[in-house]
Amino acid sequence: MKPTVLWCDNKSAISIAKNPIQHGRTKHINVKFHAIREAEKNGDVQLTYCRSGEQLADILTKALPSAKFNKLRSKLGVLKKSFKEEC
Repeated sequence: MKPTVLWCDNKSAISIAKNPIQHGRTKHINVKFHAIREAEKNGDVQLTYCRSGEQLADILTKALPSAKFNKLRSKLGVLKKSFKEEC
């Protein structure tokens, strides 16, 4: 089975998840986030870097300029439907 790809815009988070050593920056990480580390180690997920400007989730979580909104909407495969067609 192919691993699920998790896109992340934080290179440090990816590095910490892939490298299980403990140091000062990782000692306060909540226990539930260690599940991602285990899933990555087991091959269930694949952590992949994605630039912040290319995050598809932004369309669902942020107010965006119309040009960026339209770009992300087209990447999701969502089409614009005219309300005039229904009337």
